[in-house]
Amino acid sequence: MPENEVKLTKLAKCAGCGAKVGAGVLAQLLDGIKVHQDPNLLVGFDKSDDASVYKVSEDLALVQTVDFFPPIADDPYLFGQIAATNALSDVYAMGGEPKLCLNIMAIPADMPKDAVHQLLRGGYDKVYEAGALITGGHSILDEEPKYGLAVTGFVHPDKVLTNSGAKPGDVLLFTKPIGIGVITTAAKADMASQESIEFAQKMMTTLNKSARDAMVKYRIHACTDVTGFGMLGHTFEMAQGSDVEIELHVDRIDFIPEALELARIGILPEGMYRNRTFAEAGVDAGETELCKQDLLYDPQTAGGLLMAVDPADADALLKELEGCVPSARRIGVVRDYRGGKRIFLR
Repeated sequence: MPENEVKLTKLAKCAGCGAKVGAGVLAQLLDGIKVHQDPNLLVGFDKSDDASVYKVSEDLALVQTVDFFPPIADDPYLFGQIAATNALSDVYAMGGEPKLCLNIMAIPADMPKDAVHQLLRGGYDKVYEAGALITGGHSILDEEPKYGLAVTGFVHPDKVLTNSGAKPGDVLLFTKPIGIGVITTAAKADMASQESIEFAQKMMTTLNKSARDAMVKYRIHACTDVTGFGMLGHTFEMAQGSDVEIELHVDRIDFIPEALELARIGILPEGMYRNRTFAEAGVDAGETELCKQDLLYDPQTAGGLLMAVDPADADALLKELEGCVPSARRIGVVRDYRGGKRIFLR
């Protein structure tokens, strides 16, 4: 390794979205904070949505979000791309189009100038790929590097997607493989194959733009991106917010093969345990193999979009998604809530 090259993941205690505060802890931290009402605030944080939405006019609403985290890759350019992809995803999950972004960056005082430049360039390139602009930002000195974006997007007020509108009978579609957290955790310990690492990196730098552009043509009742709280954490929030039950068909979910093997021998990120603590009481796991349960709690970075689609539109949307998002799958259904568990693995 050249003298001035920095191994970013060695500077971080945890990686990517695995660094997120657990959903259960977050709810406790927010409890009791007085929230002011505004008739133009269409979406706030009361139902754990991906971004806030504020109505500006009859035809325009602003979507705003912020997301940043410690390094999930050693290459600064790749880290910048992944962090930007992840931040932009929240706007896509609301049905919006990203337009303006601000950098959020923390760097060690001795971090090589070229590494910082490459990190920022990775973010810029991915934002421009999304058709958005970076217009400034804020940086501080910190022993542990961190990077992300504050993102503002646009959406029509009548076309906002939230995570709390799923209806009984809806079909669940999902657009990326599961297991990224396990692969990145194993990579830090040199226990993952180069092939799986490169695949995970490709997924983490794939914008959800194509999936968003396809889904907004159809009747989508709810949407969220699956990131730090894992598939079961985010699905549980959707079920709670929509007051429904959700049945996930585990055999239809696209698991990264090596992630399954690693989970079987106990290579799991710390965030998986936080996610299990949050959602497990609401999950009926049935006969699902433990390693697959673990992957469903696995924190994803820049994960896919989980869509609750009107059953009459599900086949057409899935066909269109398969043309631009190869990992798109039909993974479950929404049912009336009958009390008790919210999520059923079948």
